[in-house]
Amino acid sequence: MGILEDISLLLQKGKAKKVKELVQQAIDEGIDAKVILDEGLLAGMNAVGDQFQAGEIFVPEVLVAARAMNVGTDLLKPLLQAGKSEVQGKVCIGSIKGDLHDIGKNLVRMMMEGKGLEVIDLGNDVAPERYVDTAVQEGCNIIACSALLTTTMGQMQNVVNLAKEAGIRDKVYIMVGGAPVTEAFCEQIGADKYTNDATAAAEAAVAYCKSL
Repeated sequence: MGILEDISLLLQKGKAKKVKELVQQAIDEGIDAKVILDEGLLAGMNAVGDQFQAGEIFVPEVLVAARAMNVGTDLLKPLLQAGKSEVQGKVCIGSIKGDLHDIGKNLVRMMMEGKGLEVIDLGNDVAPERYVDTAVQEGCNIIACSALLTTTMGQMQNVVNLAKEAGIRDKVYIMVGGAPVTEAFCEQIGADKYTNDATAAAEAAVAYCKSL
């Protein structure tokens, strides 16, 4: 279907207005919402993720493409919910307490949403208690913590500890990432997964949710 390829290509170029028009046109033509999502929007966002991972494009281009995807998914959400489309899993994500940087966190969120996960974005400067409270209240499968500063990394240990205290440690997968974070640090604090870029984080989250 030509229109789905056009949606994918325009999304990759960040043409939000055109993406919105074509998604609406596809809906009007009776194309199934899941097909529009998978073969149009997600195909485009996956291509963006591959280009970003290969170093062919950079953060600004990814953010522009993600905005284009968001306007398309906004049109599809009511139709997907009406059809009871399966969400692969639920994630709460945020930049850890004391850290006001959110570009990396936003990229991870967008990539996760692009893979079909439901993501609750807690924003930045998020207290450990808020991650755990949200995971309990919303039934999240994954808690994802981001940090750009070495001075805030220690708060991730508090997230792990509080998840244990709340009795949900065996029910929630704790992911950590950000420039100063390492595999060794992840193991040291007892978190479950470290990834070094947004695409890998989204893939790891999907793989975990599929294993449930």
